[in-house]
Amino acid sequence: MITAINIDFPFAFDQHGRTATTDDDDHVRDMIEQLLFTSPGERVNRPDFGSGLLQMVFAANSPELAAALQFTMQASLQRYLADVISIGTLEVTADDSTLQVDLSYVVLATGDARSDTFTRSAS
Repeated sequence: MITAINIDFPFAFDQHGRTATTDDDDHVRDMIEQLLFTSPGERVNRPDFGSGLLQMVFAANSPELAAALQFTMQASLQRYLADVISIGTLEVTADDSTLQVDLSYVVLATGDARSDTFTRSAS
């Protein structure tokens, strides 16, 4: 039997000097975080992977921009993680140079409902 091993994100070493691993729930959260905070064009073999969220840190805040970004992020989550999660609610807020994403979703493999908050600052 083959057992899947989930590498922790961000990459780190465990107490034995080996690559740190994580459980399935944290791995799903890690995948979402990577998708949200990867800029399109950043990955060589997947130039359209990402959400464009980090570009909003330096943009002027407006309801139209937030709505467009929210639509783009939801489309990215559906495209790349639709086989892993089902999106409930997605809310993006920008306060000065800090972005906060509140996401509720269901992990399809287990049926567990989860809510996570992802935050990034320009500093």
